Amino acid sequence: MTVNENTALKEIFDERRFRGMAREVKAIYPGFDTACFLQVALAGLDELSLMQRLRRMTQALHATLPAAYRQTLEILRELAPRIKHGFATLVLSDYVGQYGLDDFEVSLDALKYFTGFGSSEFAVREFLRHDLKRTLAVMELWSLDPSDAVRRLASEGSRPRLPWSFRLDEILADPALAAPILENLRADTSLYVRKSVANHLNDVTKSHPEWVLHRLAGWPLEDTHTAWIAKRALRSLIKAGNAQALKLIGAGGVPEVKLEKVAVTPRHITLGERMTLSFKLISTSRESQRLVIDYTIHYVKKSGATAAKVFKLKELTLDAGQQVLIERNQSIRDFTTRVHYAGRHQVEIMVNGLCLAQAFFELAC
Repeated sequence: MTVNENTALKEIFDERRFRGMAREVKAIYPGFDTACFLQVALAGLDELSLMQRLRRMTQALHATLPAAYRQTLEILRELAPRIKHGFATLVLSDYVGQYGLDDFEVSLDALKYFTGFGSSEFAVREFLRHDLKRTLAVMELWSLDPSDAVRRLASEGSRPRLPWSFRLDEILADPALAAPILENLRADTSLYVRKSVANHLNDVTKSHPEWVLHRLAGWPLEDTHTAWIAKRALRSLIKAGNAQALKLIGAGGVPEVKLEKVAVTPRHITLGERMTLSFKLISTSRESQRLVIDYTIHYVKKSGATAAKVFKLKELTLDAGQQVLIERNQSIRDFTTRVHYAGRHQVEIMVNGLCLAQAFFELAC
């Protein structure tokens, strides 16, 4: 479930959404106490973040639906197709994750059902934390399910570093625990599933790169689906110039190239403007080469030190003696994740993980 948390997106759960949810529940369950639900739900709502608002809706439902868990679950199952926003349906699985740990089989079956409407990736982690072995056994079966959404849940829910969720420390320590799930999905026909498998493996590269490299080396990379997963899974290692990762995607070895007309323009940039990086790449080899080309900007920090950030530029096969002109434009502006400071910003051109040229621009803020 890819959503960025910011002021606009937290309005997914605004007052209108809560009132609409109350109407839908009331239509299914006439005994529903709308006034109580809204009193719980709307208290201090403006101060809550997106995920806090999601949890608030869960809590408000718990305060007003039947105390019998299975009875409430039947109401939520009937409610699912009536919710017209995919992210808003996460409240259904969140309810299961918060209040269904003591009814394992029924709850896991509910998560499997709810994931088709939005995703149960966050809620299933409550069960992994509560009973890892038993939950992974169910998720391994999910990885063989006919539904793309259920298969994706198996890999996404078991990601050790899933954004917006707590880390799964046991899988972080031993990624082999979730390996059977990944093996079942290594050539999945669904792009939705393949992205999740790749992201799971990329999570693992942060702490166990050799484990990922060894496993991928044993996968059938001649399969286009498997090759796609491997390439995306290794993106962090490729950016870092890891030789084994580059070799796995066919870009290993020292590149036989030279760079000419390397330029960063304009040389002096004011915050908010765009810079252009350009250069000519010339093969000096008698054979074709698979090349991965990145560039690194060494951003000036507030302290005056620098921090490197690698950007993907291009992947190509360069024939013997071939020349190509490469150009990239980039806006130099502040983001929530990056604040710029004035000074000289070094730019490096990386080919197969090796720095082959440098340039710079001066930034005025």
